Amino acid sequence: MTDTVSSRQAELELERERVAVRYSRLDALRAEKEEQLARVRRSGLQGSVQNHSERDAFASLYEDRLAQLYAVDERLVFGRLDLDADDAGDVEQRYIGRIGLTDEGQERLLVDWRAQEAGAFYQATAARRLGVGRRRHLLLRGREVRDFEDDVLDPSLIVEGAAGAQSQGALLAAVTARRTGRMGDIVATIRAEQDEVIRADTSGALVVQGGPGTGKTAVALHRAAYLLYTHRDRLAKSGVLVVGPSNAFMRYIERVLPSLGETGVVMASLGTLMPGVQAGPDRSARAAELKGRLEMADVVAAAVAQRQRLIPETRKLEIEGTVVKLKPAMVRRARDRARATGKPHNEARTTFVKILVRELAEKLRKKLEKSSGVPVQRDLLLEDVRTARDVRVALNLCWMPLTPQKLVGDLLTKEHLLRAAAPGLPDDDVAALLRTDPDAWVESDVPLLDEAAELLGELEEPRRPGEPEAQHRRNVENAQASLENMHQTLAELGVDGVVDAEQLAAANEVRAVRRTTAEQAAHDRTWTFGHVVVDEAQELSPMQWRLLARRCPLKSFTVVGDIAQASRRDGARSWKDVLGPEFGDRMRLEELTVNYRSPARITRWAAQVAQAAGLEISSPEAVREGDHEPLLTVEAGADPTRLAQRAVEAERGRVGDGLVAVIVPADDAAEHLTRLQDRWGSLVDRTPAPGVEVVVVTARETKGLEFDAVVLVSPERIVADADGVVGDLYVAMTRCTQSISVVSGAADEELPAGLMPVPA
Repeated sequence: MTDTVSSRQAELELERERVAVRYSRLDALRAEKEEQLARVRRSGLQGSVQNHSERDAFASLYEDRLAQLYAVDERLVFGRLDLDADDAGDVEQRYIGRIGLTDEGQERLLVDWRAQEAGAFYQATAARRLGVGRRRHLLLRGREVRDFEDDVLDPSLIVEGAAGAQSQGALLAAVTARRTGRMGDIVATIRAEQDEVIRADTSGALVVQGGPGTGKTAVALHRAAYLLYTHRDRLAKSGVLVVGPSNAFMRYIERVLPSLGETGVVMASLGTLMPGVQAGPDRSARAAELKGRLEMADVVAAAVAQRQRLIPETRKLEIEGTVVKLKPAMVRRARDRARATGKPHNEARTTFVKILVRELAEKLRKKLEKSSGVPVQRDLLLEDVRTARDVRVALNLCWMPLTPQKLVGDLLTKEHLLRAAAPGLPDDDVAALLRTDPDAWVESDVPLLDEAAELLGELEEPRRPGEPEAQHRRNVENAQASLENMHQTLAELGVDGVVDAEQLAAANEVRAVRRTTAEQAAHDRTWTFGHVVVDEAQELSPMQWRLLARRCPLKSFTVVGDIAQASRRDGARSWKDVLGPEFGDRMRLEELTVNYRSPARITRWAAQVAQAAGLEISSPEAVREGDHEPLLTVEAGADPTRLAQRAVEAERGRVGDGLVAVIVPADDAAEHLTRLQDRWGSLVDRTPAPGVEVVVVTARETKGLEFDAVVLVSPERIVADADGVVGDLYVAMTRCTQSISVVSGAADEELPAGLMPVPA
């Protein structure tokens, strides 16, 4: 036994030395790239346009590499593969890490976890070894190896005291670790079924279905990192979009991809998919359901068409003291010809205005010639017509330039416009859709805004926010003058035709900050991504899917969710219902079957509640039974805030310094927060943060999140708030990694079916 211990200690010291070598190489690479970047920056704006382009390219390269090198410091090395001996009896030891590293002689020090050669680290089993004799998990704290764990897959290598082939220590340590309110990566503990999903090809929509705790979100994020590594040339240019259900969820997952060395991904909640708009959560489930229907695309199109108006009778317009007539037939012809261009509203307006200005100028010419007897050129009158106040007012009333916010805001606040765009809409639906504030954007408005933007197109010469019109005109004139100067410079250089004036102006512009592909994509609504990851996808409406499909015409998607967890009253019952309208047959389903988060005794209880409500749920096998029995406290007439306080105290006793979530009905969140802060002060907050041990959240806000313990308050009201759908309750019951307490001040008969009794 003593020999075994001393041998293990010697092996541990050897691993520490080897890992230290790899960290030393990481530090050297950082220093090298810092120096190269500094040298490029010192070079300044020198030489030709080509020199500038090359300088920017090198700076971008070094900046991206440095961001990656600094992001992977935590657990840089986490595994080792000992391959079967070759004919000479030599055994290759292959270290697996977050990125690939080579030494100065280009000898490989570290294999990127996404590389093909690293696949066996996740896929090899005792029954299917893939040439692996031993798999070693390295457990680091900071940069130091504190321990290791071996999976011995080749029976001939098993010696007394060695770990068996089915060792689960690293996995169990990860799933039982204290939660911090931020998701960590699973790169060191990816299981075989998860790895198959991560490494699947990119064509069509890959649907990753799985019950709570199966690691769907983590798998999707690691898949994004894998695709960026495997298809770097394509995805580095087009980018990857990761979409989640809420801002809280995006904060929860925001560190995962950087920790894997990927910093160029656009991450957006459903309320931020329209640049410049920060939409809040929906306040009315009925309004959200209506706005999510595909029929709303036709309503928005009708609203746009109605802003291209005719005039009922002839109007007299004064132009420089002369009156000309604008007739209904003239407006109709101009509108028909503008629509025939097929261009968006704001772009087609240019055609509409141009036609009418010319016709009005012709009318003005004839009048002036008749009164003066002197020939007048029509072209000389165009500017007078275009700038005449009566003309501008008349043309704007007929065809006003619009922003998406103006169109949709008017549609949802002015009943006559809504009824005109949706003439068959029942009165109850009209009442549900209307609101008083046109700018009070909620998540279900974002697809409508996106649809409007698609139909309206860009405004002519858009002004910056707060920019006075006079200043805007001067800026436009200055820009035009700059381009004229650039044209002159091109002519003097004799390179006209090699680059254009805009390119030369851009090359000589001094930029304080370089915008990455991800940053450009995040600010450009029309950007099309190479791949899109959608989490909690069962919650998306048809209009939200329409928006996302527009973001990725290639239809390369990773779709993550669980149909049983849907909280929408009109939620689909199958993935074919969800994705069929946009993807047709271009979808395939993979299911994750193991629950790594919640203990079995808790998942059985949640499943009992879901099944009692008629939900068809996945039943993933939990990796552990758990140490704490779920608790149910029902005291009819009791104050729920008092019950919650007692339950929090009990749960803190069970999980120590673990993170406790108090999940409450939405209307009660503020009261519970106040009462709990009165008891525990700054340890309680609405969002996880350093020093926070108890968070107060709603059931909807917990989607995709996890906590050490859960105190679930008033489950009957959570179901009632969701119009009787138990999806939110099912989600809330499966957020914990250790224990759960459910408390209610209602009578037993008011509780959701299946909640009593608690299964053993």
